[in-house]
Amino acid sequence: MGIESLRKLIPVIFFFIIFSYALSPSGAEIEPVVEQNSFVNPLPIKKFMIMTITGYSSSPDETDDDPWITAYNTFARDGVVASNILPFGTKIKIPELFGDKIFVVEDKMNPKYGENLDIWFPTKWQALNFGIHYNVLVEILE
Repeated sequence: MGIESLRKLIPVIFFFIIFSYALSPSGAEIEPVVEQNSFVNPLPIKKFMIMTITGYSSSPDETDDDPWITAYNTFARDGVVASNILPFGTKIKIPELFGDKIFVVEDKMNPKYGENLDIWFPTKWQALNFGIHYNVLVEILE
């Protein structure tokens, strides 16, 4: 192999080295770990569900013996939802209706309502005024 052949081969070898380096995996390509409760990413979204959403209050005709205590044994308050299909403590968001507000499942519904989601309101009037919302996207956070 002569000098002229090497001169033609050097740019090809140089290009091959640069190209293979650019496409090779490196430590910099590993996804960064983001804290679950950081400011940038409050909670990762696990899955979505389409649900019918209604409202309820702590009025005695809508609840059992103690209307202000949830089935999870906590006080009824803003941010509490009732569900028969999501486990207690599940955090959800309903962006279509409430933006980035996070709700927590802490109550159960009458079994006849199946897969609905019931949002707690301070008064019966607010719950009735909220109405029924069909086919709403719910984000299940954790």
